[in-house]
Amino acid sequence: MPLSAAVIPNLGATPTASDVIAKHIREAIISGALEEGEPIRQDEIARLFNVSKIPVREALKRLEAEGLVLFQRNRGAVVTSTSDAELAEIFEVRAMLESNAIRLAVPNMGEETFRRAEAICDEFLHEKDVGRWAELNWSFHSALYADAGRPFLLNLIRSVNDRIERFLRLQLSLSHGEKTADREHRAILAACRAGDAEQAAELLAAHIMRAHRSLVEHLPGQRT
Repeated sequence: MPLSAAVIPNLGATPTASDVIAKHIREAIISGALEEGEPIRQDEIARLFNVSKIPVREALKRLEAEGLVLFQRNRGAVVTSTSDAELAEIFEVRAMLESNAIRLAVPNMGEETFRRAEAICDEFLHEKDVGRWAELNWSFHSALYADAGRPFLLNLIRSVNDRIERFLRLQLSLSHGEKTADREHRAILAACRAGDAEQAAELLAAHIMRAHRSLVEHLPGQRT
C-alpha cells in the first residue's frame, strides 16, 4: 500500500538544528547583543542548545556567507566588523540595487501592493519597539520590490540589508528618525502610485543615502 502524502510529515519544512541556531545568533548580532569583533563560543552555544558542535559550525558557516560572521585563525568565529568605508559602500550598493528593483517593479504594481505598503507605513509610525522598526522597514521596502519579478535580485537585496540591520536599528533609535523615514516612505509610495518609476527610484536612492548620513552623524567617535 503506497504511503499517503497526507500522513507523511514535510521534513523539508521543519527547521533543522542549524536553522534554529543560525536564527538565534543572527538575532543576537543584529540586536547588538553580540558586538563587532566579539568571539562566538561554539562550545557554549552547543551546550545552550544541547547539541554537538556540528550544527553550530553549520550555522556559523551560513552566517559567514551572509557576511555576519568571520572565521579567524586562532580565534575561531567572530562577529564581522564593518569599517566606515565598508559601511558607506554597502549603503551605496543598497541604493543601486534597490532603486533598480523599484524601477522594474513600478510598471507592475497594483492596488494590492499600494494597500499593503500603506498599511506597513501606518504600523511603522505607531510602533514603539525599535526592533520592530527595522523589521517593518524591510517589510515596506520588500513590498515595493516584489512586483519586479526578480527573486534573485530580491534575495541579494535582503542579504545586503541583513549585513547592516544592526546599524539601521541604531540609526532609527539614536536619531529618532522614524517620522523622517515615514515621510520619505510615503513620498516613495506616492511616486509608485503615480506610475513614475524614475521619481520613485530617485526618492528611494536619496532615502537610503540619507539614512547613511544620519547614521554617521549620530555615531561620533564610536566607529573605527
